[in-house]
Amino acid sequence: MSTTDTTDTSGTAEAAEPTQAAAVEPTDAAAAEPTDAESTESTEAERNADEAAGAQLSTAPTEDRSETAIGGPVLGVVGWIRWFWRQLTSMRVALILLFLLSLGAVPGSLIPQTSADELKVQAFKEAHTTLTPIYEKLQFFDVYSSVWFSAIYILLFVSLIGCIVPRTWQFVGQLRSRPPGAPRRLTRLPAYTTWRTEAEPEEVREAALAVLKGRRFRAHTAGDAIAAEKGYLREAGNLLFHVALIVILVAFAWGQLFKSEGGKLVVEGDGFSNTLTQYDDFKSGSQFGVDELEPFGFVLDSFTGTYEQNGPQRGTPRTFEAAVRYSEDGGTEKKAVIRVNEPLKVGESKVYLIAHGYAPVVTVKDSRGKVVFHGAVPLLPIDNNITSTGAIKVMDGYRDKNGKKEQLGFQAFFVPTFAGAGQGTMFSQFPGLDFPVMALTGYHGDLRVDSGLAQNVYQLDKSKMTQYTDKSGNKLAQRLLPGETMKLPDGAGSITFEKDVKEWASFQISQQPGNGLALAGAVAAIAGLTGSLFIQRRRVWVRAVRGEDGVTVVEMAGLGRSESARLPEELGDLAVTLAAQAPPAPDPAPEAAPDPAEEPAEDPAPSGEADK
Repeated sequence: MSTTDTTDTSGTAEAAEPTQAAAVEPTDAAAAEPTDAESTESTEAERNADEAAGAQLSTAPTEDRSETAIGGPVLGVVGWIRWFWRQLTSMRVALILLFLLSLGAVPGSLIPQTSADELKVQAFKEAHTTLTPIYEKLQFFDVYSSVWFSAIYILLFVSLIGCIVPRTWQFVGQLRSRPPGAPRRLTRLPAYTTWRTEAEPEEVREAALAVLKGRRFRAHTAGDAIAAEKGYLREAGNLLFHVALIVILVAFAWGQLFKSEGGKLVVEGDGFSNTLTQYDDFKSGSQFGVDELEPFGFVLDSFTGTYEQNGPQRGTPRTFEAAVRYSEDGGTEKKAVIRVNEPLKVGESKVYLIAHGYAPVVTVKDSRGKVVFHGAVPLLPIDNNITSTGAIKVMDGYRDKNGKKEQLGFQAFFVPTFAGAGQGTMFSQFPGLDFPVMALTGYHGDLRVDSGLAQNVYQLDKSKMTQYTDKSGNKLAQRLLPGETMKLPDGAGSITFEKDVKEWASFQISQQPGNGLALAGAVAAIAGLTGSLFIQRRRVWVRAVRGEDGVTVVEMAGLGRSESARLPEELGDLAVTLAAQAPPAPDPAPEAAPDPAEEPAEDPAPSGEADK
């Protein structure tokens, strides 16, 4: 028994030519030479059998050349529509569209998007006056809702559906059909082996059928051979991968249409209720309704942040935890801890912890000593050490020494860890609250909060404000430690930096209905891609016929969709298993050559004849 491994670059039996053969099909030396007609018919029959053996190893659509003439394509309007549809639904175009979709997402990641942060977009436009008109024409500030991105998205969706549907029906047809019969000449296949056995052909075929079914081949008897096929999961994985891509696209579209996302900054001790008016910023999909917001609320009890104290990683966050109490639709209050990447899940909503900072507690009094403002003022960090800035606004209740109503504003600059006086910097040296200091600059006048225009709560509109000055005419500014007070000039009042410094946490509350579907699609895509890459579709044939000398000749051959070293190995393993039940017959003994010593000597010629 021997195995022949030949190379098949095209993946079909017709193109496979053996480089060597361990056994040759039995031939009849006494047969008469075939006529030209018989030879042509035989060649045509062999070609058809070979093509059938290698057919349908893939669900890739075949090209229809019925409309193509020798001089070029003959296409009418319908023909051109069919041609365009074939191109759109081809795998090549689907991959190109997928690449373009990925490429189109690049500017959406690098350039600020209006849907994500309008303030960043406005700042980008002010900083890049030359690029802004170009980006606006190309819709780079609204990539995911742009016309060109939507066109790529829709074309990819149509392409995948048009590609999958016919391949699915073709694959179902393959599952319902039987493997094709054996080619006439198995020696032409990429992997081949043969041996002779004394077992009957029927016994060999029965044993081969049992062996192949035991290896999970789909096998049946076809004439004098057993035809078997295996590896259907390759095509199933290929189809699963493309179906999963459609699922991911649907999930993305669904999520964009029905999503909601908003941010809320909450100071320790304060709370949040999931209503539209409670959000600092909110955006949603076009199909999302405000009544779809989950009815829940929570209170921030405390925020805990710890940092690396020493070494090159000094200042690196170690613990970020927000302890909250929450309730759903007025139900029982529950406790939870929200961490980075560990959101609080309430129904279909998730509450993420995204940022943190400090909120110094200040008290403002008027000229008569009346408290007109007392509370924690959240300030926004400007660096990794949480150096923070913000505004303190006293909008109501303040009167100057003459009894006139006025508004106060203070520009605040806060550092949790001060470097110390005379160090030449006011920036924080560590994010922890080790040496807090706050610098204040005071203003009085009109804050313009009643002008009807939207105003940033962390910035001070100084257009109608006047800065306080001291007795020397210098602008009033002072650095305060916890517990210290800055007196306003002319007995106008005071502002005190209380010893209590609270912390705040910023949360993102989101509803993403397509996330679960997208995750399922991604897992299915990976599983399908793994199957299509590592599973090989292959066919095996076992032929057992009686030879001229009455001994059974067994032939085994295999054909795969693509060239693989595993096919000859698998065929050899199958051959060894089958040979155990149909052992090779001993080779016939060669005929003994005559011994010249034993040949009788020729009779000597009569003496008389010799004399003659």
